Amino acid sequence: MPKVLIVDDEESICWGVARVCEKLGHPTRSASSAEAGLREAASWRPDLIVLDVRLPGVDGITAIESFRALLGPVPIVIVTAFGDMATAVRAVQSDAFDYLLKPFGVQDIQAIIERALKRAPRSIEPPPSAGSDLIGASTVMQSLYKRVALAAASEASVLLQGESGSGKELVARAIHRHSARSKGRFVAVNVAALSPSLAESELFGHVDGAFTGATRTRPGLLAQADGGTLFLDEVADIPLPLQVKLLRALEEGAVVPVGGDEPTPTKFRVVAATHQNLSQCVAAGAFRHDLYYRICAFEVAIPPLRQRVEDIPALAAHFMSLAGRSSVRLSEATLDELRSREWPGNVRELRNAIEHACVLSRSGVIYPEHLPPAQRRLDGPMPATSELAAVAARRADELLDDPASEAVVYERLMAEIERPLFERALARYGNECAPAARALGLHRTTLKRKLDELESST
Repeated sequence: MPKVLIVDDEESICWGVARVCEKLGHPTRSASSAEAGLREAASWRPDLIVLDVRLPGVDGITAIESFRALLGPVPIVIVTAFGDMATAVRAVQSDAFDYLLKPFGVQDIQAIIERALKRAPRSIEPPPSAGSDLIGASTVMQSLYKRVALAAASEASVLLQGESGSGKELVARAIHRHSARSKGRFVAVNVAALSPSLAESELFGHVDGAFTGATRTRPGLLAQADGGTLFLDEVADIPLPLQVKLLRALEEGAVVPVGGDEPTPTKFRVVAATHQNLSQCVAAGAFRHDLYYRICAFEVAIPPLRQRVEDIPALAAHFMSLAGRSSVRLSEATLDELRSREWPGNVRELRNAIEHACVLSRSGVIYPEHLPPAQRRLDGPMPATSELAAVAARRADELLDDPASEAVVYERLMAEIERPLFERALARYGNECAPAARALGLHRTTLKRKLDELESST
């Protein structure tokens, strides 16, 4: 049977992965450092390595080259609890087979082990090093970094889904910067801002005399993106007639300018973004299904700020630095206020709030009164909310009509609603109570108590 070497300085991780391997019938050995792992590898010749990033001495990703020199193309699975953009890119593009975030479940590591032992490892050219404006160490951001790294390692078209202000263009730029097209141009197009009458000319260009005012031939944005990346922001707003022409350009690798007959060759990678549900736009007939499948080969969901409130202090410090006020600090009351807000405008709204506060604060400390008024979410999913209310009303009637529920209707209804809510929140945050409680607006001890009560009632 294939042998698995586990290199991690956490005994619990080594023990857990070893149990999974034994269940699959694979013998295992463990090491607590890269140096010890290399000694084991030299004598034991494993068929798969599960390798932590942060190790005493040489870090895991640096050690990959030594493992490769010793063992050849053995699949290596990187695991880490400290993911960021740089780590994700290095892991995905350093010839590692896969990249797994701690804490992970038994099913996650089992599936990767089974895949790794069936397939050869990927070989990807490393990208040029570059900085990133993506900031955050939360679980959801670490998952985003991995998706960005995977997208950058391919030539597939990418669709970014995220609310306004969540950082879609930053993610698009990160994909371009870490891709094989990084030396080409990054051409950003805000489709919603294009004039309807000139949108075709802006995208595809025009020849001299094509229309009134066209006094010279001008290449369009698609031609300018040749060899690089075309970022189509708010892609759902492209008019249907232009969707047909865009699809043809993507399929043929050439554009025909307005008023012209000869196609202009252009090859670019498409990264599209929208805050709308593009599949619903397709169902409604507002977006072509063939174009949707052409630009959505790989999808990346960008989390809203309310799902990563633990990143707010780092983001706030970054924005204070950009405002030239890096010496300013936030009071604890201000941090509590920032964490409690809904942030319908997401990171963009947070930046505006910090810049506003920096103007008002003259003492070197930002207090809650320096912040602008909190904005409220006005665009919530009203149909779904109404549907939920209707279901709850029907269930309330059933309980009220049930003699066995007398005097406990409220408790029973709340228990039925709370259980799926808590389960979804915990699943979203890797069964970690603290971030789940923050997202729910509960104290951690309150959430634990409620979970215990629900467990005892089953």
